[in-house]
Amino acid sequence: MKKDSANLDAIISGRGVKLHYFEPSNRKIWTVVGKDNEHWLDPDLGFCSCEDYYFNAMENNGECYHLKSVKIARQENKVEVIKFSDSEFESFITALVSDLM
Repeated sequence: MKKDSANLDAIISGRGVKLHYFEPSNRKIWTVVGKDNEHWLDPDLGFCSCEDYYFNAMENNGECYHLKSVKIARQENKVEVIKFSDSEFESFITALVSDLM
């Protein structure tokens, strides 16, 4: 539990919670920079692309620390918002998927 708390603190203080905002469509892609990778999340659906989500969160109905960090960062107004134009959406998604593989 201490490890998760330290990870949460590091992510939030390091502005690791990012909202990629596309205009004018208002599409939103959430990512969290973890200790090793950047993970894609959908906080509204409770989904994260990290291994902990698959191995622990789904089995135990819990949340990984990336999802927790989004909640806390939103509450503390520590989300880094990065704006893009809609014309950049396809290349962003392609790069995100490539990084996940």
